[in-house]
Amino acid sequence: MHIALIAHDSKKELLVQFCLAYCRILEKHQLCATGSTGNQIVTATGLPIQICLPGFSGGVQQISAMVSCDEIDLLLFFRSPGTRKATDPDESDILRLCDSHNIPFATNIATAEALIFALERGDLDWRVTIPKDKQTFRKF
Repeated sequence: MHIALIAHDSKKELLVQFCLAYCRILEKHQLCATGSTGNQIVTATGLPIQICLPGFSGGVQQISAMVSCDEIDLLLFFRSPGTRKATDPDESDILRLCDSHNIPFATNIATAEALIFALERGDLDWRVTIPKDKQTFRKF
């Protein structure tokens, strides 16, 4: 699966620690991340990561484009909505795109852990086994 990693400045260390804790799961997947977030994760974990531009310089838009093209299967975006800095990327567009494309995403560590365990169990395999244009669900 293709996993995108993004974090606001005040949450970068938390995402790095998360990646350290779940390195054995993440190493089985293709990862991409915004600039400094990705570099910090690579330094701490050694995981191979496709590094995009920094979030405030277009990195979030790069990942948004990948979401739009169904090239991302899971997004972890650790955000700090109460203490956003001017350089923190705006998350509203990418989260809307994830909703539009049925891409699971987490914006905090609690949800990220639930998704990482689902990923490990294979609960998200439908993202890669069902063709993107067939990912609709029955109405009950």
